[in-house]
Amino acid sequence: MDPEILGASLIVLGVVISALELVVPGLVILPFGLGAIVAGIAGVAGVDPLFQAIIFIVASLGFFLALRPLAKKLNAGAHDGIGSSRLIGSEGIVLEDIPHGETGIVRIEREEWRAESANDSALPSGARIRVLEVRGTRVVVEVIGSHESQPERPPLR
Repeated sequence: MDPEILGASLIVLGVVISALELVVPGLVILPFGLGAIVAGIAGVAGVDPLFQAIIFIVASLGFFLALRPLAKKLNAGAHDGIGSSRLIGSEGIVLEDIPHGETGIVRIEREEWRAESANDSALPSGARIRVLEVRGTRVVVEVIGSHESQPERPPLR
């Protein structure tokens, strides 16, 4: 096969593989796409196909090793909650009394959420709470410590 045609094909393949990284998280496919692009550029320059293969392997390995620290950093945050699930474990304050078995408003991380008590107990305004679960647009909370020992705090705005 003509090295230039193989090179152009590798460039196209590299772009397609790199684009697949958008749907496959973790920076796993991108190094191979970039390696194919580098090998393709060498092919368009007239490099022999055997050397294009070697360039592809070396470049892919180099990109893979170079991107690993970034991939690890990005993946470390992947276990944290995404969207509303990030609230699980967060603390907040009850903004209005929540009657037994009903819902009310709490403030968590500068956001107001409709909340219900985990054990259906009444929650007084000003009580400190912790989020146990997110159910749709509501959070399920528990009181932290005794409400009487907590100083009254104004709403965070």
